[in-house]
Amino acid sequence: MAQVIVVGGGLAGLSAAHTVLERGGNVLVLDKQPFMGGNSTKATSGINGAGTQPQQDAGIADSARIFFEDTKKSARELARDDLIQVLTGRSADAVHWLQSKFGLDLTKVARLGGHSQPRTHRGGAQFPGMVITYAQLERLEDLSVSDPERVKVIKKARVTKLVKDSSGAVVGVEYECGGKTETAYGPVILATGGYAADFTGDSLLKKYRPEYYELPTTNGEHSTGDGHKLALSIGASAIDLEKVQVHPTGLVDPKEPDAKVKFLAAEALRGVGGLLLDNTGKRFVDELQHRDYVTGKMWENGKYPIRLVLNGKASKDIEWHCKHYVGRGLMKRFDSGEALAKEFGLAPEVLRKTFEDYNVSVRTQKDPFGKKFFQGEWKFDDFFHVAVMTPVLHYTMGGLEIDAESRIIDQSGKPIPGLFAAGEVAGGVHGANRLGGSSLLGCVVFGRVSGDSASAYLLQATSAAVQKAGGRLSALAGHISGSTAASTPDSAAAAPVGKSASGEYTLADVAKHNKKDDIWVVIDGQVLDVTKFLPDHPGGEKAIILYAGRDATEEFNMLHDPKVIPRYAPDAVIGKVKA
Repeated sequence: MAQVIVVGGGLAGLSAAHTVLERGGNVLVLDKQPFMGGNSTKATSGINGAGTQPQQDAGIADSARIFFEDTKKSARELARDDLIQVLTGRSADAVHWLQSKFGLDLTKVARLGGHSQPRTHRGGAQFPGMVITYAQLERLEDLSVSDPERVKVIKKARVTKLVKDSSGAVVGVEYECGGKTETAYGPVILATGGYAADFTGDSLLKKYRPEYYELPTTNGEHSTGDGHKLALSIGASAIDLEKVQVHPTGLVDPKEPDAKVKFLAAEALRGVGGLLLDNTGKRFVDELQHRDYVTGKMWENGKYPIRLVLNGKASKDIEWHCKHYVGRGLMKRFDSGEALAKEFGLAPEVLRKTFEDYNVSVRTQKDPFGKKFFQGEWKFDDFFHVAVMTPVLHYTMGGLEIDAESRIIDQSGKPIPGLFAAGEVAGGVHGANRLGGSSLLGCVVFGRVSGDSASAYLLQATSAAVQKAGGRLSALAGHISGSTAASTPDSAAAAPVGKSASGEYTLADVAKHNKKDDIWVVIDGQVLDVTKFLPDHPGGEKAIILYAGRDATEEFNMLHDPKVIPRYAPDAVIGKVKA
């Protein structure tokens, strides 16, 4: 079976895989995690698109050209016009593809920092990154069951080597899975993410930005630059590896203020009108400036804690996010300006003046910090949502050098045959600074570009092999005609049927199992022992531990489809709650 190999199961890899399938190809997806999705599932603001139908419906006059200029301005001196052209020129198509192919709601459009127009799309509920990624993931896993000859998914598969032929073309990968080393053949798309959690012995983060090494991160522990290191080891060229984005708004958990991994406060919170206030209750920055600028102003100001405050209107506009953050103990709600002032430890008159000064800016459209886009005036007699912020490692703009066809470039400036990249592993797309909402976009756009390019390469190689028996491409065709050397227990197969109930438990029984090494939760009346599942949870251990020994139904249903438990954790179900 001729196939394209996709390394990485985040949104970029999934978009690449679906594109290969659309082009009539076969695909093998290898992911080192027990559950796919990667950091894409954590994206909280949305996906950019210029000239989309939702924009037109909302009367927003935007275009790919305007988006190009905004992105180039953000990228500054490192702007790659060819890559920016692809990103912005195919942005509307990416949004429409997600809507039409996966039936996604992306009708809400917001303006994030650095954008001259509202163009960041999301739906009415849940984090858009999770919704977009899971829609693609579930479709691909369903196909791996219904059409296993075309789609293979292998999890807990760590790729350790790119296999080349005598001419230097990449013809496959070696990977470790289930204690064995296996080989798979075909052109390769690397979609392994970034290195903003690379605290390993050969850390790219420490090598290129040592001053950032001790900062907290929003990235999962899998973000260790694996794809970068694989490609660099065979002569690939890297670009802008020192360009690491420090996002200004990581949420500080009052219970664990020094935690290395932080949850991100969506930039959309500022997009709907949230304000950043220092410990004196004053503004110090245009909240909608570029991320690196806002981070720099936070460090320059230095009056901690710095809080993000949403008024009633902003809270309603992004209600689901607020509810989620409050549920995780990362945000608080206050029902009056007086209560908010007490939280700051300030006299009410101080915050009242901050709001009055801001309202002058709204009315005059002249802001002392240069803000240009406002969401209305603030009232002191209102309700508010508040969270403490800290800068966090978030995104690596640098990565493997690619061309406009997603082909990875070698150190002589030529494409490496059979090797492609998509998503955060690909450098140069965002220059010196990434705009909010362009991470998911980059995954979808370059996932689709890489899928197109790899499919075309596979077709050309196979056709040429038929005509040139004995040549290099003939050898490649022999390689790519093979499937994986052996199937593994982690390959995608029919999801096991959920375990039948083995008993009934009271909520008091469940409450006794509230420790990390013995943790039960209740979801929709089912009792789950999630002790063994804990380290594999894509959202991290803390998200489950927070509900140890409790009913987690509301929080679970906010984030997950009902199919998640029978598909990913059927053995965790041990019984049901007594009536």
